[in-house]
Amino acid sequence: MKICIYGAGAIGGYMAVMMKQAGIDVSLIARGPHLAAIRERGLKLIINGEEKVAEMPATKVAAELGPQDFVVVGLKSHQAWESAEDMAPLLGPNTAVVTAQNGVPWWYFYGLEGPYKDLRLQTVDPGDRQWKAIGPERVIGSTVYPATEITEPGVIKHTYGDTFGLGEPNRQKTDRLKAFGDALEAGGLKARYYDDIRDDIWLKLWGNLCFNPISALTRATLDVVATDPGTRELSKKMMLEAQAIGEKLGATFKVDVERRINGAAKVGAHRTSMLQDLEAGKALELDALLSSVQEMGRLVGVQTPFIDAVLALAKQMGRSFNVYPTFPEEAPAESERVAAAG
Repeated sequence: MKICIYGAGAIGGYMAVMMKQAGIDVSLIARGPHLAAIRERGLKLIINGEEKVAEMPATKVAAELGPQDFVVVGLKSHQAWESAEDMAPLLGPNTAVVTAQNGVPWWYFYGLEGPYKDLRLQTVDPGDRQWKAIGPERVIGSTVYPATEITEPGVIKHTYGDTFGLGEPNRQKTDRLKAFGDALEAGGLKARYYDDIRDDIWLKLWGNLCFNPISALTRATLDVVATDPGTRELSKKMMLEAQAIGEKLGATFKVDVERRINGAAKVGAHRTSMLQDLEAGKALELDALLSSVQEMGRLVGVQTPFIDAVLALAKQMGRSFNVYPTFPEEAPAESERVAAAG
């Protein structure tokens, strides 16, 4: 089995080291100082006070690796959009692509019956770029729960968590789904299978869409956002708006809002990924976490005043620090969207 991690950042690198040490044929797509360090010294993972170092093929040119059985996309949503065509050399006739990003995925409506079947979300896939270059039929959906960070080029620190949610967009139980889950398990990671991975995507997105932008706007850690009366109430209002949208689209929320917020508070003084990106001068994932939910709200007729307000503030903050926009501002004409959805 050949697995390429496309975007060997904090999460992708963590997966790569764990699976490589289990004897799986893993390769990496990376860039910059991180790539140089991996090539020189291997990829180091600090976990449970121990250091694991794995050497594996690493490049920024996909053509050097050839077709894979699985490609795990570990890039941020906007980076994945930018790189869609570059993945072509990795894609053989039966290659599956595991999307491991936060937020609403570009393939969300693939495999769903009803009035929105195969609709393409322009907030996360402008011009249907990934839909055309990768193809939704290749996709295995994934939710990512470990917390990791790159502490220096070539070095990843694991903080907590080892579970990855997995599911086919068409809700089928397939051999390829099981094969990828087995690869995770072989590396000491946990695979949790879902009949509809969208339910778990919403559960994770539920927190990310409020905790991430609020923490970036306030510079507060997760425990503060989830316990301060004002930011807790704002988070709750945003989550209830998102829940109304998700349920209109058939999603099931298996926990209530209070329990979800309390769970976040227990994580402690964690700096959310968006706060980390802001402090590092990296582009913010506002479109995948918020703009997409806003777009879906308009689609199903759910008003989102709290999401709208926080998104507007976060966008302006992002522009002031030159870390937004991440996608082209121009959206396709409505007639083009309707045609694409049909």
